[in-house]
Amino acid sequence: MSSTTHGTTPYYFVPGPSRHPAMAALGLFFVILGAGQWINGADWGKYALAFGLVFFLGVLFQWFSESVSESEAGQYGRKIDLSFRWSMSWFIFSEVMFFGAFFTALWWAREHSVPSLGSLENALIWPDFKAVWPSLAAGVTGSPAGIVEPFTTMTPFWLPTINTALLLSSGVTLTVAHHALISNNRSKTIAFMWMTVVLGFVFLIVQGYEYYHAYTDLNLKLTSGIFGSTFFMLTGFHGFHVFIGMLMLLFITLRLQKGHFSADRHFGFEGAAWYWHFVDVVWLGLYVLVYWM
Repeated sequence: MSSTTHGTTPYYFVPGPSRHPAMAALGLFFVILGAGQWINGADWGKYALAFGLVFFLGVLFQWFSESVSESEAGQYGRKIDLSFRWSMSWFIFSEVMFFGAFFTALWWAREHSVPSLGSLENALIWPDFKAVWPSLAAGVTGSPAGIVEPFTTMTPFWLPTINTALLLSSGVTLTVAHHALISNNRSKTIAFMWMTVVLGFVFLIVQGYEYYHAYTDLNLKLTSGIFGSTFFMLTGFHGFHVFIGMLMLLFITLRLQKGHFSADRHFGFEGAAWYWHFVDVVWLGLYVLVYWM
């Protein structure tokens, strides 16, 4: 790794050759290989998948640890800070497109696919099918062939509404923590960051109970027609993003406790905060379009 010259921050930090990209790619190779073989019936696939995940996460831990050390050593100047900001901005933009595709799938199913199946052109093929949303009853509105079991839709009361309040509250506590960091009030920053992490963790617990309730009480599953698949696709991927965001905030909080970041140098904090606020906004759209409409 290149170092600073005469104790000054370089104009642009150029890292030396690193094993981490190749090692991370090797770990992902075993993840894909194991997953592919496991779903095709090979019992050894699950062990290859587990090995790949552990290997990959171990590489990431070493890689990120080096990056943190470089940052704390003052090797990252203004140009690096700018490149980090652009990188995080484009990453969040890619996530916007990711969820945009799933929201579009939901809209297309409701506004085009289901009405098309209930049109006059298909009346002779599926005379009992009714083009209504959500698709509830087997053979009538669940599926023309009657292969979808009857189910009940998930209403916004009360679990989704509780989760909405949790995420909105976490956005507030995160903002308070950010302003406290800018004001050099580290103890207040750490306290509100821990509140944010706990709120995110409770959100995941509530969502886990919501899924249990859906499967056991409502018979709402991933196989419950287009409603079930879009419901679990949207809420499941969002829950995964909440988990990733919570881990980001957890590690930022631990770094704060170690004395990292300052009032004028804390993009690691800001990047995680950007991501968390993005997760909040996605949930608001999901809460309205999936649970209310």
